[in-house]
Amino acid sequence: MRIAAVDLVSNTCFPALAADELGLFKEEGLDVQIELVPMLGATKALRNGTADAMIAGSVHDLLTEFAGWRGAKLCVALSQGTPWLLTVRADLAAGRGDIDALRGLRLTAAAGPDLAFKQMLRSAGLDPERDLEIVELPGARERHVSFGVFAAQALQEGRIDGFWANAMGAETAVSRGIGKIHVDVRRGDDPDEVRFFTFAGLATTDDFIAREPGAIDAAVRAIVKAQKALRVAPAIAREVGTRKFPPESAALIATIVERDALFYDPVISEAAVRHLNAFARSVGHLSEPVPYEQVVATRCSRLWMGG
Repeated sequence: MRIAAVDLVSNTCFPALAADELGLFKEEGLDVQIELVPMLGATKALRNGTADAMIAGSVHDLLTEFAGWRGAKLCVALSQGTPWLLTVRADLAAGRGDIDALRGLRLTAAAGPDLAFKQMLRSAGLDPERDLEIVELPGARERHVSFGVFAAQALQEGRIDGFWANAMGAETAVSRGIGKIHVDVRRGDDPDEVRFFTFAGLATTDDFIAREPGAIDAAVRAIVKAQKALRVAPAIAREVGTRKFPPESAALIATIVERDALFYDPVISEAAVRHLNAFARSVGHLSEPVPYEQVVATRCSRLWMGG
């Protein structure tokens, strides 16, 4: 099975990486290759058939290639909730969660996650086009770039005042003493329930489910086993990170996974899909509500509690 991913130095999609490195895919009879693709390239790879499945930090990205959820399905959640944090420079004189304090700052966010960031700003009464500057960092779209770590380096170099990225990026900046967490939406810093906008998941096409239902079931079982293992023993993340990540990120991953283990839950609830679709409509990716069964491969739901 060929699985496309936009970021391999990530805590968000870490259960899929762990399932690979811990041999859980192989235990299920799968030969898996996880391939890094450029930003937003995973959905394109799924659409054009160069990937059988994709791991997405933001499952709403599928709607850029599969309008109205037609032709693709979510199979399992890799982690629950909108996974990005806003990290700002350590010397910014502002209380945590104070969105108004972002006025006039120069910030960055990757394509896809930026939609949630802009919507959060609007919910707090800021105009993302006028009240602050959201920039694209040169080189951020390159194939082998981990956006959060890349943005942390830009913060250290003084090119930006903050960034919207996953916890690996945030922890990198905090551990270097150059940044501090300003908004963590999954822990209640969010206006207008931003934590429910999206989540990380494994997706595939309707065609692949029809052709290889056993392969999808096996992939889901392996990921659920990895999530359970990480919840029980977060320290195994260091073993996986040492093989997968650069040294600095490998040293941080166990701490991040221990803190985030509660989010490694495979269930895709009907409530989560309602929130997801509401967000997709608010950013113009969906024109009308669609039923749960059109979004989720319900055949996989029986496997979510079996790992």
